[in-house]
Amino acid sequence: MTPHPPPIWDGVLRRLQSELPAFALDAWILPIRVREHERGLELLAPSSLHRDRAVRYLAAIQRHAAAEAGAPVAVELTVELEVGGNPKEEPGEVLPRALQPVPARVARAPAVATPWVRVEAQAQPVLQYRFDSFVVGPSNVLAREATFALARGRRLGAGAIYLTSPAGNGKTHLARAACSELQSRGRVVYTSAEGFTTELLRGIRGRDTSAFKRRFREDCGLLVIEDVQFFARKTSTQLELFHTLDHLRAVGTPVVLTGDRLPSEIPDLDPSLASRMASGLVAEIEPPDAALRRAILRAKAAAGGLRLPEDCLERLVEAVRGSVRDLEGVLIQLVESAALLQRPIDLELTEAALRKLGRCDTERPLGVQLVISTVGAFFGLQPSDLAARSRSRRVLRPRQLAMYFCHRYTSASLPEIGRALGRAHPAVRNAIEMIERAVLERAQLRYQVEELASRLEALRRR
Repeated sequence: MTPHPPPIWDGVLRRLQSELPAFALDAWILPIRVREHERGLELLAPSSLHRDRAVRYLAAIQRHAAAEAGAPVAVELTVELEVGGNPKEEPGEVLPRALQPVPARVARAPAVATPWVRVEAQAQPVLQYRFDSFVVGPSNVLAREATFALARGRRLGAGAIYLTSPAGNGKTHLARAACSELQSRGRVVYTSAEGFTTELLRGIRGRDTSAFKRRFREDCGLLVIEDVQFFARKTSTQLELFHTLDHLRAVGTPVVLTGDRLPSEIPDLDPSLASRMASGLVAEIEPPDAALRRAILRAKAAAGGLRLPEDCLERLVEAVRGSVRDLEGVLIQLVESAALLQRPIDLELTEAALRKLGRCDTERPLGVQLVISTVGAFFGLQPSDLAARSRSRRVLRPRQLAMYFCHRYTSASLPEIGRALGRAHPAVRNAIEMIERAVLERAQLRYQVEELASRLEALRRR
């Protein structure tokens, strides 16, 4: 059984989670091992890099420890000792200049036999997320503002928000930030579709669902349920969720739901429940465009006390065009590699980090207008024809293909692609999905897609 964190440190973590950026907390504080003794707290960082980053927050740790204990607490921070009593770092180790920390005096704790307590990364996970650490751009601004307004007490429509996006683009951050905002003002119930189902089944098996209903209806000041797409094919759970949402709507309790697709697109979901889920504000979060990726990388690096060289930053923006989670993964790989190899972050190290994660694409993304003109020329059309309001068969399919290839070969977001072709971004998403389905069934369309892909690949390699 995993031991619980010491009481004072557990309280310190809760306070830090509402104060520090989530990236800094995850990267530099949570990996620390901790022990309480009669003199205070002993903190062991897993490496010299962690120690030198964590020392920036030492004053805050001491302040919160004193608040938890009701008296001043001595806090010692050093590098963890290996089994033989030798530190994991070499004496006199020098960090590269790009990673140099602020100098600080740090006491070294003696090697003792008492077992260390590992602070679990999932301790109080909801409190790690805040609205001010969420980087905003055109692809997520509606979701952020709506969730923030709900958390501040503003009633939006039916009092519910449905956040939808592909995995890793920030819907969990916003849902948990709402929990953090409301934590001190009322009882927050945060769970996943799986957790909701498990609790319901426990009550059904025990032939008493009163505790379940009390938790999710009566004692609830905010209900957050993540990944609702996993309610598909769970008929009895869907019925209970429908009644729960209906009850909370009647009494005015705010609700935040998240899913990787719209309610109407979840297979085997009861239409009444899908309608209830979508009865409030539905906010889609698109993958970040280049400007937002740049801002996210800068913010994440700054939260960890780093400044990325501009050429490295631009290379990451260009190469990683997926989710926010993908950006964080590459950044962590880059920072840890620089620390372990004791060298500054440069383009060579950046390329190595991208290769390790399978993201070293030397081909450059194309521009939206170039893709549109290439598709138009294939069909004997001008870009202005594709952007016109016409829905004739002669223009409709080429326009859908232009949207599909813009999504595939450019770094533009769906709203940007839509603006270039005079359409809203839901129309772009529908066009992409239609082409992906139809290309498997129609030989002529498959030929067109293959030929256009060949032409665009040639343009990328120039």
